[in-house]
Amino acid sequence: MASNEYRFITHWRVNTTAEEVFDILSDAEDLARWWPAVYLTVQVLAAGDKNGIGKTVSLFTKGWLPYTLRWQFRITEVNKPFGFALKAWGDFDGRGIWTFEPDGEAVKVIYDWQIRADKPLLRALSWLFKPIFSANHRWAMAKGEESLKLEIARRHDTNAGGANLPPPGPTFPHNLTYRKKLRQRAPV
Repeated sequence: MASNEYRFITHWRVNTTAEEVFDILSDAEDLARWWPAVYLTVQVLAAGDKNGIGKTVSLFTKGWLPYTLRWQFRITEVNKPFGFALKAWGDFDGRGIWTFEPDGEAVKVIYDWQIRADKPLLRALSWLFKPIFSANHRWAMAKGEESLKLEIARRHDTNAGGANLPPPGPTFPHNLTYRKKLRQRAPV
């Protein structure tokens, strides 16, 4: 494996159904709302077919390190409600496979992410900073698990208190829109 190639396998366990996890994670337009620690902006470029295959999305993302990534993905496979696969390109190239396995009252969520970092900074420094870049990915995915659990709690809250459970935000907010959203969420 070249120094700028990475493979991450993430495991989450959430108390809900595979259908709900699929609905949340496949709704790319909503990622910046419920997972803002990582997804700063998301724009759907193409809707794809009736199953979502071919859906193409442009993203502006970050982790806890002070750099951002611009990339796109296209949905290549859908196995509703048990997962989907995507092809990614931009600051990195590769593929991701989301798998949702029912496990009693919960769902095992597995994300298999294989990429080659092509952003000049990442490509040039991967040989030296691969452990740090890997830790950055683990941080982003931990925020994703935390944010997904909060999103599920919001959806299941019957007395509307869940709407006040804000997701964790980015470590270094990059735009005024996000800061404005945070101020609007603050209790009065």
